[in-house]
Amino acid sequence: MPHVGDVRNVRDVPHVGDAGDELYERLRAYEGRAAAIAGSGKDPVNEPMIRHWCEAMGDTNAAYTGPDAVAPPAMLQAWTMGGLSGHTDRGEAYDELFGLLDAAGYVSVVATDCEQEYLRPLRPGDRITFDAVIEAVSERKTTKLGTGYFITTRMDVRAQDEPAGTHRFRILKYRPAVKGKAAGPAATDKSPAATDKGTARSGERGPGRSLRPRPVINRDNAGFWQGISAHQLLIQRCGACETLRFPWLPGCNACGSSEWETVEASGEGTVFSYVVMHHPPFPAFSTSGDAGPYAVALVELAEGVRMISNVVGVPYDKVRVGMPVRLEFLRTDAELELPVFRGSEG
Repeated sequence: MPHVGDVRNVRDVPHVGDAGDELYERLRAYEGRAAAIAGSGKDPVNEPMIRHWCEAMGDTNAAYTGPDAVAPPAMLQAWTMGGLSGHTDRGEAYDELFGLLDAAGYVSVVATDCEQEYLRPLRPGDRITFDAVIEAVSERKTTKLGTGYFITTRMDVRAQDEPAGTHRFRILKYRPAVKGKAAGPAATDKSPAATDKGTARSGERGPGRSLRPRPVINRDNAGFWQGISAHQLLIQRCGACETLRFPWLPGCNACGSSEWETVEASGEGTVFSYVVMHHPPFPAFSTSGDAGPYAVALVELAEGVRMISNVVGVPYDKVRVGMPVRLEFLRTDAELELPVFRGSEG
């Protein structure tokens, strides 16, 4: 799943508006216009998709199985997606808005955050319909990725013609920063944390390399990223029922408790499933910087939870389900270090 978050995806760089922005005035005229009209989900809410979602997320809540099952609320957007063939009900205003931005050189896009409101549970058999509107266009902002505009669309979702929820999705449509200006100097970390616990550091990048998008850091997962900076992969454990959970959440899926503590993962795991990314070529996601194919895996940790990360140390076409992997920390640039997993062909 694509990883979306809030505007801190651009690392809290000050956003500077431009009062004399003629393009902004043209873009703002699209606020309130339709992005999708009388859309309909390609499939009704169904048990197989609920099962796949729960398996991928490691969510074993009993509410999502059995004769009275409901769909996980966070699946709200999933029932509206058009798949590879897309939808035919998108409004002309949406294409016009993006055409203006593309023509002005704002050709790149990154998802920044989404907000959802749930009005009623979705159950197998529910027929999904929706409308979407271009809710807001920001003034021009400057971020580490580049300069551009934040665009917010709001989708109102119905089930059996009853209001079911609202999905707000925000992206940054931007002109990439000139290479070398956004990146800081190459990192040279000689602190003890760089070599403790037997975890290796790999893939340090020199100046001028493409930067990975910033991870989403908010109040619900800040502790996870603090652990990463200390070379610890931390898993949440419910303070009431002691169920482990990952990714980090404000409450327990099993019992609903908001009390929790952390346990440190051993770093051992196996590849539960994986995909090989061939397109688009983006050097920042290749440990060698050559923009070649790379493997992204759903890793089952020894503790029983699963997480998504890159598999390094083996060719992408040698990754296999069941392959043992071990945690490493990959420094991608001077400011960012990520957990990855090293595989072994043996």
